[in-house]
Formats: sequence, C-alpha cells, structure tokens
Amino acid sequence: MNTTPILTIHNVSKIYHGARGTTKALDNVSLTINQGEIFGLLGVNGAGKTTLSSLIATLHPATEGDILYNGISIYKNLYNYRRIIGLCPQKQNLDTKLTVHENLLFAGRYFVLPEALIQERAENLMTEFSLTRYRDAEVDELSGGTKQRLLIARALMHDPKIVILDEPTVGLDPDIRRVLWDHIKALKSRGITVILTTHYLDEAEMLSDRVCILNKGAVVLVESLATLQERYQMQKLEDIFIHINAQSLDKE
Repeated sequence: MNTTPILTIHNVSKIYHGARGTTKALDNVSLTINQGEIFGLLGVNGAGKTTLSSLIATLHPATEGDILYNGISIYKNLYNYRRIIGLCPQKQNLDTKLTVHENLLFAGRYFVLPEALIQERAENLMTEFSLTRYRDAEVDELSGGTKQRLLIARALMHDPKIVILDEPTVGLDPDIRRVLWDHIKALKSRGITVILTTHYLDEAEMLSDRVCILNKGAVVLVESLATLQERYQMQKLEDIFIHINAQSLDKE
C-alpha cells in the first residue's frame, strides 16, 4: 500500500455558533490520508464524519488548524485545490431539470474543460457506470441506485485526484450497494484517493485500506483493518467498532 501522504489534516477544529450557543464539531483533529488509498471515516451520528469531509471538500473553512495537499496549505490556492477534488454528497443534489447526459456536461463546463473533452468524458463515464441507456432520462425518472451512479460519475467528470463519498450507499438495496462497491474499488485501481464516510461497517471493512474512528469530534484511532484485528483479536470491524465505542463510554 502506498504510504505517501496526499492530504495532511493538522490540528483542525471546527466550531459552529448558533442561537443555542457554540458546538465544537471537530476537536484538534490530526491525521494523514495516503495517495491512492480508500480511507474510511467512521463514527456514530454526530461524531464529526461529515464535518471533516466537508472541510476537506472546502464547503466550510476550518476554525483552527490547516489542511495540506502535497505539503501545501489548501487555503493558499483554493481554486487549484478544488479542481482536484470530486464530491459525492450525502444528500442527492443532481439537477432535476437536466437529463443524465446534461448533468455530466454541466459538471464538465463548471470546471471549464474543453468542449471536446467534456463530450468524450461524458460518454466514457456513462459507459463505465452503465448510464448510457438513461442518457436522455431526467433525474426524477431514475432509481436510487442509478442516481448514486450518476452522482459518482458527475464527481469524476473533471478527473479529480481525490474523491469524497459521503454515505454513497445509504438506503440502497444490498445488491445495488455491491455494484457501487465495485465502482469504488475501480477508483482505487486508477490511483484515485477515496475518502469514504459510511455508517455501514461491512462496507468500510470491504473497501477501506485504513479507517479513522471519530468520537465527539476527536480522532480515536487511524489504523488498517489487519492491525485492528490483531490488536483486538476480533475479525469483524463491526465487533471492533462496538468494542472501541464501549471503551470510550467507559472513560466518560
């Protein structure tokens, strides 16, 4: 496995201010994500998974700390950094007024790609994600699994180096989830770094090279599954996760 860092999260905290006071969603998080790995972000609801992925995607700024891409702060040139990030959000946000093909074309034009390249990449991605038969279909005509395939395809239109998948298979049938798993594995085989946020521990176990467990905005651990299996003498990530969370509760 490649151990060359592509992203370094350095002492990052995120504080939200609201009518009911302040909420510390992330608390001094530090970790590295390596080139070409599938990096699983795990934790119970409110652990900080989506907050961390949204900071990496630059949807929100960090309150404290820094995020480095290849050793350089992303905040020094957000425009260039955003061009290497692909985002598949937790809440489906496809344009329902556009067809499948048009959604892909719009994504390519958003990144100001040459028109010939936009057309080529749209065709290739529709083939890769089995979307060609839905080329002229509007989004509301698609099944949940097809929408998810389109979301991932759209995130790849500009050929990003890092793809963030936030709960990409939530609510989908098991057979559709496994089809999407194959697509996610294919991203890794192309050298793309994948940041995977998921509640499904079987999904994280099947796909992740390393997992990061968050609890109340803080990093509990970052390890490979093999290391965790050896350390806790358990085979299933679900059992390990439950054990670690129980230990965290005992410390409170």
